[in-house]
Amino acid sequence: MNLARLLPPSPAAARETQIDLIFFDAGGGHRASATALKALADQEQRGWQLRMVNLRDILEPIDVFHRLTGVRVEDLYNRMLKYGLTIGTGPMLRAVQFLIRRMHPRNVALLARYWQERRPDLVVSLIPNFNRAIFEGLRIADRARSQPATPMVTILTDLADCPPHFWIERQEQYLICGTAKAAEQALAMGYPPTRVLRTSGMIVRPEFYRRPEISREQERRRLGLRPDVPTGLVMFGGFGSRRMLTIARRVAETGMKTQLIFLCGHNQRLREQLSAMKLPFPCHVEGFTRDIPHLMQLSDYFVGKPGPGSVSEALVMDLPVIVERNARTMVQERYNTEWIERHQLGMVLRSFNEIVAGIAQMLDPQRLAHFRSRVRALNNRAVFEIPDLLEALIAAAPGESAPAAFQALA
Repeated sequence: MNLARLLPPSPAAARETQIDLIFFDAGGGHRASATALKALADQEQRGWQLRMVNLRDILEPIDVFHRLTGVRVEDLYNRMLKYGLTIGTGPMLRAVQFLIRRMHPRNVALLARYWQERRPDLVVSLIPNFNRAIFEGLRIADRARSQPATPMVTILTDLADCPPHFWIERQEQYLICGTAKAAEQALAMGYPPTRVLRTSGMIVRPEFYRRPEISREQERRRLGLRPDVPTGLVMFGGFGSRRMLTIARRVAETGMKTQLIFLCGHNQRLREQLSAMKLPFPCHVEGFTRDIPHLMQLSDYFVGKPGPGSVSEALVMDLPVIVERNARTMVQERYNTEWIERHQLGMVLRSFNEIVAGIAQMLDPQRLAHFRSRVRALNNRAVFEIPDLLEALIAAAPGESAPAAFQALA
């Protein structure tokens, strides 16, 4: 349903609608979600001008850490992911949030200047930690131009606001939440129900919903795999993880009847190490690839870190998941493991040293059938739902705080 039809047209409809999608590159999920929304809106010919806005480009002039060390914070974060140095992410996150609070007035000033020069009809944030600065900078720009408040919406690309104030700030904006937990957190912070908009899950790129008719057996043979053996896809984001070596060794030691597809991302050394292993089971090792939907279509289960993006992609492709939860699990991803357990979408291990026990559950026909039925019940269509929500926000009268069309969605 196109919710915009329920609302009166706004002055913005007289010209091409300008929407700013705010992202950064700390991890790949924020850019991927923004790109997915832009691609779908362009495909649907919504008549929007969607601008991909990297927050890094706006705040670069006051990045003291970069000037002193030559390293951007998001690059440091991505290196930590690449080398599996995630035990200290809790204290590191608190330190980063402290620095952001110290820089808040200067961040707001730069953002206000940016939006005084560009006049968006809607600002969509797909990032955590900076939503207070984004909101305050936008309001200063609105007042400077003597115009009604430009609506702002934050799309949570995590399943919950963990830790608090990571995503959700107490301010007059909208939130798009993909889980009941995130919506409950927003309401508990004082958001009116009409500003808390629910979707059926996280944003997943549209290509994961297109499943061309293929011969799984033939495609598995093409990759050097056996056509009739249960297949797991092992993936740890864009930089891989040394835990993939542990997984390969543990499976090799048991002789269990499975085969694995290893996706190493940009980690060439990891790819070489896995390729050099003399594994007794069929496997396919690949570096960075855009064929993840195709490779998931050839698989029966997913193994990886509990990131909201990769887990959501696997679930859309009907794959039960195997993840771990321990001291190395990043604080913002710990709730994801609780959610997986609560919805019975797969296995949460204490460590990937126990991977054999997790895979054994996937090789049991009854357990696998149960997991698959739970996965299919989710029916995540968020990427197709969000454009209609944005359309309704744009169509609302200037300054309107609670579009009536959202009452049924709250």
